[in-house]
Amino acid sequence: QLNRLKEVKAFVTQDIPFYHNLVMKHLPGADPELVLLGRRYEELERIPLSEMTREEINALVQELGFYRKAAPDAQVPPEYVWAPARPPEENSDHADL
Repeated sequence: QLNRLKEVKAFVTQDIPFYHNLVMKHLPGADPELVLLGRRYEELERIPLSEMTREEINALVQELGFYRKAAPDAQVPPEYVWAPARPPEENSDHADL
């Protein structure tokens, strides 16, 4: 499935290593989706990625608060260790993240 989705595959293979707390779990035959989990690993939301470009996926994960490191093995600043989890904000669509 992933091989026919060039933009999603590029994100998975080239961009995911730069994001802190963003992990790829391969499920053969499944449509690619971003599964957001809470601090207690409860599922909060599923976002389909099949129709998105690599640029759109990068913008989405950054908007959700995932920290992008300068290099895959770079240190993460202390304030981002638990990112994207953060205290609930009023009027936020993603308050539980």
